[in-house]
Amino acid sequence: MSVTPPRRTIAVTLAIIAPLALTACSGESADKAESVVLTEPTWTGGQANVAVARYLLEKKLGYDVKVRRMDEKDSWSALGEGKADAILEDWGHPDLEKKYINKKDTVVPAGQVGVTGKIGWYVPEYVLDKHPELTDWKKLNRLAPLFRTARSGGKGQLLEGSPEFLTHDETLIRTLRLNYKAVYAGSEKAQIAEIQKRTARREPFLTYWWRPHWLANEAKLKEIPLPAHYEGCDDDPRTLTCGYPETPLKKYLNKAFSKKNGNAAKFLKNFQWGEDDQNEVARMIAKDGMSPRAAAVKWIKANPETWKVWLWGIEQD
Repeated sequence: MSVTPPRRTIAVTLAIIAPLALTACSGESADKAESVVLTEPTWTGGQANVAVARYLLEKKLGYDVKVRRMDEKDSWSALGEGKADAILEDWGHPDLEKKYINKKDTVVPAGQVGVTGKIGWYVPEYVLDKHPELTDWKKLNRLAPLFRTARSGGKGQLLEGSPEFLTHDETLIRTLRLNYKAVYAGSEKAQIAEIQKRTARREPFLTYWWRPHWLANEAKLKEIPLPAHYEGCDDDPRTLTCGYPETPLKKYLNKAFSKKNGNAAKFLKNFQWGEDDQNEVARMIAKDGMSPRAAAVKWIKANPETWKVWLWGIEQD
């Protein structure tokens, strides 16, 4: 049995509800009126992060997401100047952190990606099988003739990717007095193609590379230890003699965005996955030829137990 309330009660109730409804709607619009702008790096692991985050921001949280591909320094500049909202994978730039976090106060940390990066010098396993004496950098000069190419002249070649990558290899070659030349492929894609071509022919090569990366396992790349990294050893990039540190990869947000865009900022702070997950999406993009979006969708469908954690405590559309 129901009782119809007096009309005056209904009118008062509507008068109260209407402004609340309008407030809720306007609040949601304010939170989502502006697009979320993600910076996308030039390597596929970082692109995998962006592809998955973008899809979930759009489909689960209703944001309009724009992606801007740029080099690392440009990403920091865009973030610091409010032209972008998030960097989802940074390999360590103390100078830029000091500039935009400490001095300008326009960027804030957003936690770790969940992946530890390691840059180094690598050779394919079959080179070590044939030259087991190649146990560290001190043996490289002896084997420099093995790594000569037309582009390296009379020196051994150290294959590099993009000059914009985080690298101090030219300085290391000079300070360690190595008879090598850094030769740049120009991009990660071109470097991958060169590595795949040489491994298919079982040709010797020495390359700048990093983990995590799907190709490191596929090509069976083995690291040649450089001088151990220690705190402060790379403060002066002109005279350093140490190798690269193991780096927990980090995320950063524009400070104003972090304060204003609640759900988007919370989600990007929560975003965290492992090396295997990142490698899986990156492999689909780089090796299988899938679009970043298609690769992200395939991974998302197969791994709800991972990404649903990122949405805990966040109101969804």
